[in-house]
Amino acid sequence: MSYTPPVFAFSPACARLALFAALTLGSLTQAQEVSGPVAVDAHVEEVFQTLHSDSRVSNGLRLLQENEAETLAEQVRLTEIPAPPFREDARAQYYLQQMRQRGLADAYIDTEGNVIGLRKGSGDGPLFVIAAHLDTVFPPDTDVRVERRDGRYYAPGIGDDGRGLTVLLSVIDVLNRSAIDTVGDIMFVGNVGEEGPGDLRGVKAIFRDHPDIDGFVSIDGTGLTRVTTGATGSRRFAVEFRGPGGHSFSAFGLVSAIHAMGRAITKIGDLEVPGQPRTTFTVGTVAGGTSVNSIAADAVFELDMRSNDAGELAKLEARVREVTQQAVEEENARWDHNGEITVNFRLIGDRPVGNTAPVNPVVQVAALAYQAVGSPLQELRTSSTDSNIPMSLGIPAITIGGGGESGGAHSPEEWFAPTDSHLGPQLAFLLTLGLVGIEGLTPPLMLRQ
Repeated sequence: MSYTPPVFAFSPACARLALFAALTLGSLTQAQEVSGPVAVDAHVEEVFQTLHSDSRVSNGLRLLQENEAETLAEQVRLTEIPAPPFREDARAQYYLQQMRQRGLADAYIDTEGNVIGLRKGSGDGPLFVIAAHLDTVFPPDTDVRVERRDGRYYAPGIGDDGRGLTVLLSVIDVLNRSAIDTVGDIMFVGNVGEEGPGDLRGVKAIFRDHPDIDGFVSIDGTGLTRVTTGATGSRRFAVEFRGPGGHSFSAFGLVSAIHAMGRAITKIGDLEVPGQPRTTFTVGTVAGGTSVNSIAADAVFELDMRSNDAGELAKLEARVREVTQQAVEEENARWDHNGEITVNFRLIGDRPVGNTAPVNPVVQVAALAYQAVGSPLQELRTSSTDSNIPMSLGIPAITIGGGGESGGAHSPEEWFAPTDSHLGPQLAFLLTLGLVGIEGLTPPLMLRQ
């Protein structure tokens, strides 16, 4: 999971502004402020409190707390199954078995590699997806054995997203053990391709294959203070330079792919971007050439561009293309067109921009669920997660943490501490029930699309 600084932070003014917007749009009636940056409709709170007071829900919350030791043991088992980008198969097969053992007998792996289990509702309710990602950022030979030291569990991927995957299994288990029938359908997903080069391929496939989805929540990482309601967009390219190449001495004066690439990187590095909306770029890798005594026939760099605004991202890409072409022309002119360098932008990553408004019931129910588990929501943030895809499609989506504490994400020294970690599964349990409704007790608070 990649992070950019929050664009929403709590203040009374922020909450009043959200409420005013909601009332202006006719979205809410009799709204009230809750702890955090979200104004909640009176009807939403009434339904949620009815749900929260139900004995079956109370029993489920108790079971989640009592089972946290086993939840943590499952987190360790999952973490120790390697799941590098595009090679999540072993973990997916294990995850499929765990879904089936917890009552989702028809769970399956789709053509993209996602593990999907559907828990049918009892009526004509919404289709809700709750997901966690199977993949990690680490190569296949990474040592993923978990080591416990001083109350912490150390292993690559144990928090991101070993925790989210485990929380999902806990919710499946307790829903069945609590004998709760929901109105809406719940699709539980262990998805591939969230990290880096995966380019959100798992969730892209989910929304391609299931166009009737009404809402989405991803559980990614740890903590219980923030909700991701905005999607940082990104465009990633392999920028490829080609030329004739030749001997460094006898062919001197020939255009060089590496020299052209260097000119382009220098120009990109001099670009200015706005601080708000936050917009960034970096050349992350470079490669090319044949040997120290060869004029390079090829060169490539990988470029990452991000923004919280689609328009700014498009402007940055256009400017990068422009200065890169200028660099190629300068290299060709420098050697009096002795050979020709060409450049190609090959798209290797495309994560769209989007957002879910704070007035949406998905965000409102999340705020109530945070408050109910004793960890009031502190801020709404913008980040790059699996929720980018539904947000960009106009489908309500958020990303939450799975509880506990962690550090060192994406590093070999990643760690997880189970401090009040049972609150993560409890949050996901309450949020799910609030959105899909309990048969005979509460209506779904998630809107049909």
